[in-house]
Amino acid sequence: MIATSMAVLQHTYAVPLARAAARSRSLSAFAVPTKAGVSVPSNARESQVLLGMSEPELQRLALDFGQEKYRGKQLHHLLYQRKVKDIQDFSNLPLAFRNDLQESGWRVGWSPIYQTVKAADGTIKLLIKLEDNRLIETVGIPVEDEKGSMRLTACVSSQVGCPLKCSFCATGKGGFSRNLQSHEIVEQVLAIEEVFKHRVTNVVFMGMGEPMLNMKSVLEAHRCLNKDIQIGQRMITISTVGVPNTIRRLASHKLQSTLAVSLHAPNQKLRESIVPSAKSYPLEALMKDCQDYFQKTSRRVSFEYALLAGVNDAEEHAVELADLLREWARGSHVNLIPFNPIDGSDYRRPYKKAVLAFANALESRKVTVSVRQTRGLDASAACGQLRNEFQKSPLVVESEEMESQPEFAVAC
Repeated sequence: MIATSMAVLQHTYAVPLARAAARSRSLSAFAVPTKAGVSVPSNARESQVLLGMSEPELQRLALDFGQEKYRGKQLHHLLYQRKVKDIQDFSNLPLAFRNDLQESGWRVGWSPIYQTVKAADGTIKLLIKLEDNRLIETVGIPVEDEKGSMRLTACVSSQVGCPLKCSFCATGKGGFSRNLQSHEIVEQVLAIEEVFKHRVTNVVFMGMGEPMLNMKSVLEAHRCLNKDIQIGQRMITISTVGVPNTIRRLASHKLQSTLAVSLHAPNQKLRESIVPSAKSYPLEALMKDCQDYFQKTSRRVSFEYALLAGVNDAEEHAVELADLLREWARGSHVNLIPFNPIDGSDYRRPYKKAVLAFANALESRKVTVSVRQTRGLDASAACGQLRNEFQKSPLVVESEEMESQPEFAVAC
């Protein structure tokens, strides 16, 4: 991350020189034009942000500003325990240190909540307004167990919109702007905690965007969520529709988090009709990568399957899916997701009878299955719905980042 890089580069220089360099970078910021004619301020991507930094990095930063090393530990506590949003509210730090940080262009990194929508079931969807005025969605999903304890899941976005156009996903209809920086992912979790006044227990990368197309920031955010915010790795799920070579890359990090692969179909032909990008990543190759992932990490892959009425929800599809998993991923878990209706889609939500028949067909063939409880239907909880409502026209921005995105569909 940029903040880390700056800290390392500055380590051997005096504080005044560090401040001068930061001011110079701030003054040299300029708008980068995109092909679509939309200007994106470069300083929106070059901001020096504290959120997302580890304790050792914050200690290094304190030393760079002529402070004692323990000031970095205090910074860490202020960011992740007290969740202070403004540097000037770091009351237990010397005023001179606070001023030096601000003068050098540092900020905490929180973005304002633009809109909050609460569903009758307690699900809350937030629209967060980023520094460049773009909107992202994050969802808080509370579930109470029999003992009255609450599990709070944060469903976070990894991109501003999506560069792809999955046929059943609202996010793609809203267009794509850019990848999120790691702190912009982390702040979604903190925003959910602030709204619920409760600790987030689980994080799922199942919001807007395809996490594997922004793996660097996703992994940086994963580290922060685990090490700094203290969410166990096994409580974090990274979802993907399947992007060639990325599952192998993820396996090399040997995370203990769950990998959820969105299948949506039991054969290549049907999958291509639902997820057009599957043409670039044959189902057999995807399943082979999932098999290798298990062998390298000892973590079984979970499979997501969106049930679309009259498309992929017949019992024969369930039988074919069971056969596929028996060949490539014995013992895997399938999460069935009845389609969450979105405006402008011809897809329909299957009847409960069809969902249960599909689940029973899998279970009778020794496949562990669960049916995801649909939450937040009255809060536009499907990915991209709320954001689209606040955009008078689709946000289609062809940026430099968009050019580099391959033709693969978003996880949903």
